[in-house]
Amino acid sequence: MATIIKSSIQFPRFSIGTGQRRRSQMSNFAVQVLLGRWFTAFASLLIMSVSGASYMFALYSSDIKSSLNYDQTTLNLVGFFKDLGSNVGVFSGLINEITPPWVVLFIGGVMNFFGYFMIWLSVTHRISKPKLPAMCLFIFLGANSQTFANTGALIPSVKNFPQNRGNVLGLLKGFVGLSGAILTQIYHAFYGDDSKDFILLIAWLPTAVSLLLLRIVRVVEVNPIFKSNDLKNFYSMLYISLGLAGFLMILIIIQNELMFTRIQYLVCVFVLLAFLFLPLVVVIREEFSIRKRKLQGVDVTSWLPVPSDQSPAELPLPRPSSLRTTDIALTNPSSCFENVFRPPERGEDYTILQAIFSVDMLILFFTTICGAGGTLTAIDNLGQIGSSLGYSTHTISTFTSLVSIWGFLGRAFSGYASEFLWTKYNFSRPLFLTFVLLLSCFGHLLISSGVPTSIYFASVIIGFCFGAQWPLIFAIVSELFGLKYYATLYSISGIASPIGSYIFNVKVAGYLYDQEARKQIGAIGLRNVAGRDLACKGVHCYRLAFLIISASTMFGCFVSFILVLRTWKFYKGDIYKKFRDERKESK
Repeated sequence: MATIIKSSIQFPRFSIGTGQRRRSQMSNFAVQVLLGRWFTAFASLLIMSVSGASYMFALYSSDIKSSLNYDQTTLNLVGFFKDLGSNVGVFSGLINEITPPWVVLFIGGVMNFFGYFMIWLSVTHRISKPKLPAMCLFIFLGANSQTFANTGALIPSVKNFPQNRGNVLGLLKGFVGLSGAILTQIYHAFYGDDSKDFILLIAWLPTAVSLLLLRIVRVVEVNPIFKSNDLKNFYSMLYISLGLAGFLMILIIIQNELMFTRIQYLVCVFVLLAFLFLPLVVVIREEFSIRKRKLQGVDVTSWLPVPSDQSPAELPLPRPSSLRTTDIALTNPSSCFENVFRPPERGEDYTILQAIFSVDMLILFFTTICGAGGTLTAIDNLGQIGSSLGYSTHTISTFTSLVSIWGFLGRAFSGYASEFLWTKYNFSRPLFLTFVLLLSCFGHLLISSGVPTSIYFASVIIGFCFGAQWPLIFAIVSELFGLKYYATLYSISGIASPIGSYIFNVKVAGYLYDQEARKQIGAIGLRNVAGRDLACKGVHCYRLAFLIISASTMFGCFVSFILVLRTWKFYKGDIYKKFRDERKESK
């Protein structure tokens, strides 16, 4: 009897122990997921998916123009400071060199809210009309927060997956392009059709997402000792993102024909959020696979970050053979300026000054001025182009969303396709960039032609080409100049875009638009027209401007081809060999 009672008492203890063990295993697995590099990639994806507000300038630029009584040249000057802010990432890059990514994301979130919130207060007349320099400062700060989000989220992801940088750049930069369409759907669901409230949305939403995820995004020290599933996982995320892009495109076409209610927009946003969180399934699947291999006896502890409380004595020391001459040279402070014009071989880690003054960087910089500057001018002026050709506000919103979606497809395509073509056929990435610039010329010519419905096709081509340029440019920078100072070099290469935007947007497109508008006003005998009434109608408003932009982009193709010739031998070699060698040495 005692034995029976004893056994009956012990049985519940065994059940409790099993339940505790399972809860402990689930808890350990949850920690593994949260600390893994794939969850970091997922968090970066979410941050990037709401960080493209600067590409939606065409949606609210007319509100700035009418509320603040600007002419087109003044509006384009404000647009230039927006482009300057969204591309000058030197500050975020330098901060990233000395602080962890969460600091960069926090600063970016604060700047985003302050900049766009002040713009919203201005256009809704909740504060007195700001001076033009103040307005330029507000939009610069709001747009510059995008570089902080890009640097804080993208740079750790590239360093976590150095052998798949084309896929990483294509996917994450693709979601920046897609963010315009995502934000538009959320804006309609929450605020209806008041485009002024769109400015309020882009003030608080990107800030909230960055602050929520800033401690997740970081560089995860990994030491893979077996073949990973990185490529398979990136393609799985690509398919999910393509599904999201297809859903948004179909949705935009339907919304262009039908008027949706607030409830219908909310349902669409619910489906959109399901697509955004679907990559989390890929993350959990990969971490479960890692855990399964661990339980099978394979040591995968090196996939997890090294605990911060581990003493330096317990960490493996680098082998002398793994120290490159460039790293040794950098230990001598006096060598920083002495070796500016004596850079290492392509693919090794350049210093910041070595990269800035290299011929390859100068060529790439000029190419970006011509290519990105021209396409960015087309995107910024899309609202005014549509108005001059007689399209409705609702149709112009459709153009803007199409640019966003095709910008995503361009980023994803160029990132994944260039990586595939180089892996299989050693296809030069600068040559891929040259073809993209050539295609963008046709988009500019379509805008200048003014043929009916040509703006639809032009918006597709321009959006695709603008998006396709950035993964290529940033991948080329990482491949030619190394990853040691990639955060800063990545940011420096983006400065070329606002320079091109100032030349083509302010000095060419804005100036010629106002000149044509004044001719039309003079023809009907009006004088002293206010800036917001200085409107141009017809094909001639932008024809000459985009003929000039098209010719400049063609010249950019020629300059880009020079970089193709200079780097032809480099891209025919194995540019990722050193990463595989480091993996072998770490085993």
